[in-house]
Amino acid sequence: MYKNNKILVVIPARGGSKGIPRKNIRLLGGKPLIAHTIEITKASEYVDELVVTTDDNEIAFVAGKFGAKTIKRDGKLAEDSIPLDPVIYDATIKQEEKEGEKYDVVITVQPTSPLLKTKTLDLAIEKLLDIEEDNDGNEISYDTIISVVDDRHLSWGWDEENNKYYPLYKARLNRQYLPKSYKETGSIFASKRKFICENSRLGDNIGLIEVSKQESIDIDNYEDWWVAERILKKKKVLIKTDASHDIGTGHVYRSLSIASKLINHEVIFLLDEAKPLGIEIVKNNNYPYITHNTHQAESEEANQEAKDEVVEKIEAYGPDIVINDILNTKSKYTKALRDRGYFIVNFEDLGGGIKYAHLIFDALYEHKIPLQNLYSGHNFYILKDEFYYQSPKEITEDVNRILLTFGGSDPNNFTEKVLESILKSSYENEIEIILGLGYSNKKEIQEKYKDNDRITIYENVKNMSEHMHSADLIFTSAGRTMYEIASLGVPCVCLCQNERELSHIFGNVENGFINLGLGVNITEEQILETLESLLDNYELRCEMSRRMKSIDLKHGFENIARLIKKGYKEWQIDKAGK
Repeated sequence: MYKNNKILVVIPARGGSKGIPRKNIRLLGGKPLIAHTIEITKASEYVDELVVTTDDNEIAFVAGKFGAKTIKRDGKLAEDSIPLDPVIYDATIKQEEKEGEKYDVVITVQPTSPLLKTKTLDLAIEKLLDIEEDNDGNEISYDTIISVVDDRHLSWGWDEENNKYYPLYKARLNRQYLPKSYKETGSIFASKRKFICENSRLGDNIGLIEVSKQESIDIDNYEDWWVAERILKKKKVLIKTDASHDIGTGHVYRSLSIASKLINHEVIFLLDEAKPLGIEIVKNNNYPYITHNTHQAESEEANQEAKDEVVEKIEAYGPDIVINDILNTKSKYTKALRDRGYFIVNFEDLGGGIKYAHLIFDALYEHKIPLQNLYSGHNFYILKDEFYYQSPKEITEDVNRILLTFGGSDPNNFTEKVLESILKSSYENEIEIILGLGYSNKKEIQEKYKDNDRITIYENVKNMSEHMHSADLIFTSAGRTMYEIASLGVPCVCLCQNERELSHIFGNVENGFINLGLGVNITEEQILETLESLLDNYELRCEMSRRMKSIDLKHGFENIARLIKKGYKEWQIDKAGK
């Protein structure tokens, strides 16, 4: 009941559907189609009574199992040519006779609209029974509310008399600039009782309630069914990650690679306002994000408040799955997430939080303590999309181009260290340098080498695979870039930025890399010596490339997705059993 108005919802469901036979009771997302609208309606805080009008005993049985009363419909009212008006009128009269009272509002909710939200149904009731004001301050009272969806398009009509097509628009504009045009969805048709009669449900003053594209889906054929099934399976995924000059950009770029492959799910990023580099990268890639604030974490108490805010932000969004790509999670943090009922997936996590994560994937690191839910190695590396369609590198006898790329920030400025070594060598061909967003010496290095025609410096590169593929030799850090290089088979020399990178076991000779170890301990002379040995040894470079190409790096996401799907299903079953 809303404002003392007694509200009846009628769900019409006949047995003779043609587009999809028996569709009202076929399983969609694990339950009969009609069950979705029954549950949506029963969850309303305003609906007083719900009835299903049907000519079919099996539909009546299924509806009853999900808590709906049924009205037996005469076979003549279930024929293909019969509109809904007499069907709803018949159900209303029979229900009122049965209950011995009249309703104030009668709402038709179609069983073919399984994605309708209870909140939308309640909003329609409020709009029908509240008094609104127009732009001039005049009161508006609606007699009927119909659900619609914005259907703006460049449309055309047909002129029978002149035998030609004509535009139904005044000017050719992008869709968002066209005047709004609404199409009925069929999901909600709400009218005050006095307008419900055998031939009509329309009142005099019509109001519209706009629903989302998702809620507007009306299942009429198998294509509609497929779309609805996919949407019902869609999960809300929150990715907690960051990027900064200190931690680099690898975490956020991997997270973007994950997000790009979750096309059937809703993805949002949670980023730290104190690390604006991560926000800039995600924003530039047009993904939605929310932020938390750690600026005030100057004391232990303030630090705890900042951590609590992260959990609160996650809770406010209400995800099904939380992905953490932040290197060192705390056990208190992941336990808080687990206690709130989220499925937790962590990447490259060396912190205590792995104790409460459901799955951990570490392509780079080896853990000292084996865990049943931890998967490591190159089989779980996620390549950026551009590397999937880039062809393998063909090794030539001469080295004509050397590429230097030391990650998003290159905190030790290995870029310049290696460059100076190359300039002292016998190598006389092209040198490409790619600077990350977090590289702090951009102006200095550009100014220093601006007059050297052999050197080309790039920033914020979008086609990294192309630059790597065009190189004959690459110098890089021992981070995630190694996997991208290996997927192409370009000979590579690694310098580790820190002690942590020394544990990145992928960058070794067996996989085709020359790893010089901790870069701060490596002299320019050692770099020079390594370079000269590679310039003069075509067979060595071919062997390095062959070993890289023998590694399968293009199925990491599939391997991860398979395990997440399996783990999530088992977790749901386990939750249901408790």
